[in-house]
Amino acid sequence: DADQLVHIPGHGHFKIQKICTAPDPLRKQKDMFEEVSLSTQTSSSPTLDMESPVDEMDAEQTWPTEEELLDAEQNNKHIKRVPKGTSSYQAVWMLSDSENSEDEEEDAMIEEEEEEEEESEEEFEDVDTESQAATEPDYDVHFDEELEAEELRKFREANEDEAFPDEIDTPLDVPARVRFQKYRGLKSFRTSPWDVKENLPLDYARISQIANFNNIRKYLLKKQLKEERCVSKGTYVSIYIENVPLAITGSSCSALSIFSLLPYEQKMCVQHAVVHRHPQSELVLKSKETILAQVGFRRYVIRPIYSQNTRSNKHKLERFMPTAGSFVSSYYAPITLSSSPVILFRQEENGSVTLLSSGAMLSCNPDRVVCKRVVLSGHPFKINKRTAVIRYLFHNREDITYFKPVEIKTKDGRRGHIKTALGTHGHCKIGFDGPLKQSDTVIMALYKRVFPKWDFQYS
Repeated sequence: DADQLVHIPGHGHFKIQKICTAPDPLRKQKDMFEEVSLSTQTSSSPTLDMESPVDEMDAEQTWPTEEELLDAEQNNKHIKRVPKGTSSYQAVWMLSDSENSEDEEEDAMIEEEEEEEEESEEEFEDVDTESQAATEPDYDVHFDEELEAEELRKFREANEDEAFPDEIDTPLDVPARVRFQKYRGLKSFRTSPWDVKENLPLDYARISQIANFNNIRKYLLKKQLKEERCVSKGTYVSIYIENVPLAITGSSCSALSIFSLLPYEQKMCVQHAVVHRHPQSELVLKSKETILAQVGFRRYVIRPIYSQNTRSNKHKLERFMPTAGSFVSSYYAPITLSSSPVILFRQEENGSVTLLSSGAMLSCNPDRVVCKRVVLSGHPFKINKRTAVIRYLFHNREDITYFKPVEIKTKDGRRGHIKTALGTHGHCKIGFDGPLKQSDTVIMALYKRVFPKWDFQYS
């Protein structure tokens, strides 16, 4: 149909001006052929605009109405079974049965992973390095010391993140309340609420969102199959495309591939793909690094973020591309309604590409929440039954007061809250739900929502 947009790989989207019949190239008699127009562009043809217009005043904060306040109070009500005489404030901090079972499942999974770890035996062989270096005199000609140093730094960071996931040291030169002012504490990562429309970046004003993506996708695909075509199968046609760049018309290639687009597939959105790391890929890639993506028939440059593939309403960020298991890659890209395969590459400086991972498209949903977690750790200084003095968690009194509402946990499973600050050097008294061991480590988890980087361009 001439009202559909077409995609030319490597160049983008274009409009069809008209579709006409063409002579059969296998027939010898072509003099009597007369070109007939089968379809022409109408006023209902979609535009080529990929991005939505940005209104900087659209995010202006307004005071909520009484109806909105009542709806918010009803949505935030949670019913728990608590002992008689318990106040509403005390009930907030009491764990429900589902939250307790969640913690028990996490502890059981950790114990199973520790039991399944086995030491692998490696095979060694003797290699004469002097003779090997003599036979390869040009080995270090193209050696890049800066690139090697950067790869070594990322390799060490990835190993440290794997050994101590998300743990960082509380900074000494910057107050923690300033360094982590965009983070928040969550009572339960799985069940605690998170507003998906809160603190969105300006790039979200440039994208489009399809409400109920799965149902709309099924409807449009069925509609596409049932529609009557103006061109029947097996017909030779000439397609006239508007505003084609000279790079295409002046190329020496005899054949050109074009693909028709479904409605809304030219609009930008946040796309998610479930991928697996290739077994032979050993490169260390951080989130938001520039890579090359092949999604169906479209190929473009993206800067994705990686997250865990879970069924929760919040998903933890992976700082580096995982080397095992499935994970989700999120990036800005045009909407894709069909279930297309996804292949991720890394493009080298010399133009070659290296395969990183492959998988399939999951959805196009800007409301998928990806949270970055940081873990601050402290150590017991003095222990008195269920109360302990903790040091190294903070370094000044103001930070303790600022983070006082956040729940504190230990690696052995204890939970507690900050009672008071002691002195001016970051020591604080914390009450726990049970006796604390001197060898235990006190941690405080903070979360922040993260978004991909906008660096989209066709390749």
